[in-house]
Amino acid sequence: MDPISVAVEREGLVEAKHRVHAVRVRDGDVVEAWGDPELVTFMRSAAKPFQALPLARARVDLSEEELAIACASHGAAPEQVAAVEALLARSGSSEDDLECGPENGSRVRHNCSGKHAGMLCTCAARGWERQGYRLPGHPLQQELLALVEEATESAVEGTAIDGCGVVTFALTLAAMANGFSRLAKVEVAGGREVVGAMTGHPELVEGKGRAATEVMRALPGAVAKGGAEGLLCVGLPDGTGYALKVEDGASRATGPAAGLLLGLPALAETALENSRGEEVGKIRPSAFPPEL
Repeated sequence: MDPISVAVEREGLVEAKHRVHAVRVRDGDVVEAWGDPELVTFMRSAAKPFQALPLARARVDLSEEELAIACASHGAAPEQVAAVEALLARSGSSEDDLECGPENGSRVRHNCSGKHAGMLCTCAARGWERQGYRLPGHPLQQELLALVEEATESAVEGTAIDGCGVVTFALTLAAMANGFSRLAKVEVAGGREVVGAMTGHPELVEGKGRAATEVMRALPGAVAKGGAEGLLCVGLPDGTGYALKVEDGASRATGPAAGLLLGLPALAETALENSRGEEVGKIRPSAFPPEL
């Protein structure tokens, strides 16, 4: 099938369109695709649930909030910052030990600080050197590469450095969907704890109005995580996995596309607002197969 088209409408006129490639996977097989299921892109923050697996395995004493924030792309809400600080304390680390850049003058407020705090905690538990934990040659990053390949049952197509300084992994959309399918079925060690933390605290994982949080709120048991440049991955309790990628990287199209594929009308149509908070248009799928 053709990619999903998400339109930005203002006063009834289409102002822009975003092409979205998406795939649905079940039991390792592609069930349906919109656009190119073999499109290779970087997981970016959608890899965070897998990057938290060693933490879940090494520290069974963590609260759900601490594990959820390790999987998060947060907006520095008070409860999110508190969870990051609690996770840092677990390993005797401080803000200065975080190797992400500062956000508004604070590394704790960086949207990936929970992931970094989790990595510090994992290094402490495993007896690894903490300094340089983000670098490709560090034992943690080597283990994470192997874990991503194990979870997705696919070879990583390439690596690069993410926006926060940590290694990021390139995979096909089908491989990512399979990884989230297996995560939802807790077929990877540590997955039960990671899924339980994310689904129990979806507001910590991203935040109100963000696609992954809203998917998890709307579909009990679903695990979802977004990534930069218009990526969203979802695993359902029945083992169905989805991955979708906005071709031009516009994250505003991920929610409407996911709402269409998952049958969530409230997510499929997003209000377009101006700087005054006034609704001035809509963002919604403009063309899609009638069977959906």
